[in-house]
Amino acid sequence: MSILVWIEQTDGEAVASCWEVLGAAKGIAGDAGMSVTALIIGESVDAIAESAVANGADKVLTASDAALANYRLSAYADILKEAVSTSGNTIVLTSATIRGRELSAAVAFDLNVGLAADVIALAVESGKLVATRSVYSNNIQTDVTFNSDIQVASVRPRSYPMPESGASGGTVESMAVSISEDSIPEKVTDVQTTATGEISLTDASKIVSGGRGVAQDPEKGFELVADLAKVLGAAVGASRAAVDAGYIPYKHQVGQTGKTVSPDLYVASGISGAIQHLAGMGTSKLIVAINKDADAPIFDRAHYGVVADLYEMLPALTEEFKKRLG
Repeated sequence: MSILVWIEQTDGEAVASCWEVLGAAKGIAGDAGMSVTALIIGESVDAIAESAVANGADKVLTASDAALANYRLSAYADILKEAVSTSGNTIVLTSATIRGRELSAAVAFDLNVGLAADVIALAVESGKLVATRSVYSNNIQTDVTFNSDIQVASVRPRSYPMPESGASGGTVESMAVSISEDSIPEKVTDVQTTATGEISLTDASKIVSGGRGVAQDPEKGFELVADLAKVLGAAVGASRAAVDAGYIPYKHQVGQTGKTVSPDLYVASGISGAIQHLAGMGTSKLIVAINKDADAPIFDRAHYGVVADLYEMLPALTEEFKKRLG
């Protein structure tokens, strides 16, 4: 029995959360006497393969071809299924990124096996995967078990720490890839990016978010949110109410219909704490709430709460952190 971890890559760079999944796989594999295989699909993936070995993979499978340079579901799913078949893997893991969730679901469907999506903890009991998921807006955690021989799961980013790099002894093996552009039904006609150098919400260890409380002066309000985020080295988030009101673009939205995050620190400023928002950030390790309304539901989930106007509190916090952090 063995575990297969798909290492997602974009433009020759591995997605960081995949190393977290690889580290998690090593942890449960060691307890169960399993080996861990990493699968890398793309073009010119040798450097990522070396990183996979350094991060603890016992074996690395590479599927390299010019036709695989860009992620396309049908081609990547076929290769992942082939890797599972030839390697005899019983557990298949991906990071719960947009692509990871899509790929894991497609492969589980094609193989007619069980799937646990967006899990926050993994264990192996009696040779079977046990995956823990948050349900009911993070109010309950439930263990998912599998009846199928092959078990597939996607792991929520930041559920596990990054593994310590430096392991050695893993081997790298190239898969025989026979694929042509004509055989792939999806076509990439153009690639555009909205990357602006901002810290990614999904990968952020610290997030400062703003909500409806900035309505007095939305532009100034989110400027204050961004100022504090910059000092802390944090990403900027927002509630759905703020996004729907047009105060900030959707890419910043945290919640049930936005991004699901799990940072070490989450500062909620002017956010009431609707259940839909809590569903997206409820697993944050430390929650600090700033709100004028002492009865706001966010205070029930916050570890620290300040009843104050964000227009006064955020600048004060920013100045104090500047002094303390240099």
